[in-house]
Parts: sequence; structure tokens; C-alpha cells
Amino acid sequence: MDIYLLDWANLLLRWLHVITVIAWIGASFYFVWLDNHLVKPQAENLQAKGVDGELWAVHGGGFYNPQKYLVAPANLPRDLHWFYWESYWTWMSGFALFVVLYLCNASQMLIDPRVHAWGAPWQAVAAALGFLVVGTAVYDIACQTLGRTRAGAIGNDGRVMAVVAVFVVAASWLACQLFAGRAAFLIVGATLATMMTANVAHWIIPGQRKVIAQMRAGETVDPLHGQRGKQRSVHNTYFTLPVLIAMLSNHYGMLHQHPYNWAVLCVLMAAGVAIRIFFVKRHKGVNSWGAVVLALVLLGGLVAWMAPRPQPAAAAASAVTLAQVQAVEAQRCAICHSGEAAQKGVRLDSAEGLVAHKAQIYQQVVVQRAMPLNNATGMTDDERALIGRWARQP
Repeated sequence: MDIYLLDWANLLLRWLHVITVIAWIGASFYFVWLDNHLVKPQAENLQAKGVDGELWAVHGGGFYNPQKYLVAPANLPRDLHWFYWESYWTWMSGFALFVVLYLCNASQMLIDPRVHAWGAPWQAVAAALGFLVVGTAVYDIACQTLGRTRAGAIGNDGRVMAVVAVFVVAASWLACQLFAGRAAFLIVGATLATMMTANVAHWIIPGQRKVIAQMRAGETVDPLHGQRGKQRSVHNTYFTLPVLIAMLSNHYGMLHQHPYNWAVLCVLMAAGVAIRIFFVKRHKGVNSWGAVVLALVLLGGLVAWMAPRPQPAAAAASAVTLAQVQAVEAQRCAICHSGEAAQKGVRLDSAEGLVAHKAQIYQQVVVQRAMPLNNATGMTDDERALIGRWARQP
């Protein structure tokens, strides 16, 4: 029953997380696109009201005319729509999923003894949470110390992004030395996602609230709040694709099981940044084909580098019997795939079960090397090779 309820928690939290991710990233992408498509208004009445840019659009059978004020309208409406719950729920649902799947099951999901021998599961849990805290602190300090021009204005994003890039590479390497590969990828992605939500919770929304409070009090609006919010918002848009690929790539054993998995993750995230750069510039009417070429070179190079190398021809091996495979299964797989409580309903404790799942076994054990999970039962390369020969037999 516990496994059954855990699967339901996994499904429902993942569903909620995907829904909120779509809402948040969709809103983020839309506003970046909108900002880059606004044009100076020609109408004198709009200029007099302080409208700095406007756009006419048609969608769903209706016409829309969003307008952006340089600071804020003279007469602030009482009802304003705030975009922050999408971010908060994305982080909360993702963290809840992280707790259910990884932190509450640290011995299996976080820890791989072949990578690092933790003294106790709680130490791995504390270290995983530490990545989120330290990463957010490093980024925030970089923004506050390096994210300004000599005159004190908000700027110098290049220096901030350089610090973030160095931190991400270092964090990727360290995470892959401490945790199971799949968990390491997720932790790096979650660290960036925490930076993003912290931007919304601690800078963008509070800054907007201060501007509104100043307006309602009849005070002069400090433009610094808007500048800082804009800076953090732009940073967030470049974090999105690296976060998404970090979260998705941990489902592919060929990536997180690679000997240089940290480098694989870094290249994937760098390609995500290049792709995002292209679209942001495209919104401004500039075709940054260099960014496209860079993304293709990074991804193409990764595919070529990771491609399986052809093995030298070996002497004809004798056919692998089902009994040999059953012996491996009993030692390496039975703990999770036997009886009514078999994980994912995949039972391998009979000849029929092995034959029925032959293709999945080959994919998960030989190709992806994802099973046994974190190789907790110590399956050897020779055993994987044996299963591979069995699966390829006619």
C-alpha cells in the first residue's frame, strides 16, 4: 500500500509541477517577447499618459492593445494582476516532488556508494539542500556586488552571468562527485530554479510593491526598483532552458551514467542558453545565427562524443540460456521486481516475465544502464553483456 500511495503522490505532484511550470515559463516567455515587440506610441494622448510602448495583437478572435508605462501610470488602478503564484507554485510543487522521491528515499535515490560513501543518509540530504542555499546566495551576492555600473546603476550583467556560469560548472562537477548521477542532475537544475524563484519572491515582487506604495503615498517613484526587477527577470529568462534540460536529462541513463556526466550536463545547459539567446534577439528583429550554430555544434559534438564505440569482433560466443539470465535476475533484480509489490508492475521473477519484458530489460540494463537503480545491487559489466547477448538472440 505504501508503494501504491507513493506512486500516486509522484504522479499528482509531477502533474501539478508540469502545469505550474507551463504557466510560469509561458508567462515569462510572453513578457520577454512583449517587451521586445513594443513600439513607441504615436498618439499624443498615449504619450501624455506616459505610455512608453504599445503593441496591437490579434488572438482568439479578439484584438489586444497592451501598453507599457515608463515607470507607472499617473492614476494607478486599484485592481492589478500579479504574476508570482506561477513561480511560487512551480518551486513548491517541484520541491515537494524532490522531497517525496529523493530526500525521503535518500539511500536509494541520492546515494550511490560507487560515487561517494556517505556516513548516513541525512548527510546526503543536508548536502543536497546546501546546494540550493549556497547557489542562491552566490548568485544574489554577485548581482548586488557585480551587477552595477561604476555610476551605481543596475547593469554589468555579463559579469554576473560569468560568475553564474563558473558556479554552475563547479556545482555540476561537485554534485556528480557526491550524489548518484540522476540526483546530481536534478540538484543542479533545482539550484538554478531556486535562484529564479528567489528573484521573484525577494526582488521582483517586493520592488513592485514598493513602487505601488510610493505612488499611492504621492511620493516620487524610485526607478531603481523597476531596474532591479527587470535585471532579475532577464536573468530568469536565460535560466529557463538550462533548468528544463537539467530536469529532463536526468531521465536518460546514457547522460547521467556517463563517466563525465558533469561535463555532459554543462554542455546541455550551455546549448540551452544559446537557444534562448537566439529567441530573445529574434524578438528584437535580430537573427543571431551564431547562437544557433553554437547550440548545434554543442549538441552535435555531445552526440558524437558520447556515441558507443564499436567493439572488436570476438570469437563466436555460446548462446545465453534463460537459466543464466534468471540467475542474474535473482541476484540483481529480484529485490524490486518480484511478487505483487514489483516496481511499476514489472515482474521478472519468472521465465515468462523475463521474456515478456525482454526489450525493456535490454533498454534499461544494457543501453541506458539505468537499472538497477544507482546499481544498488552491484550488477557487473559482464552480467550486462550477458543480458545484452541474450536480448539480441533471435
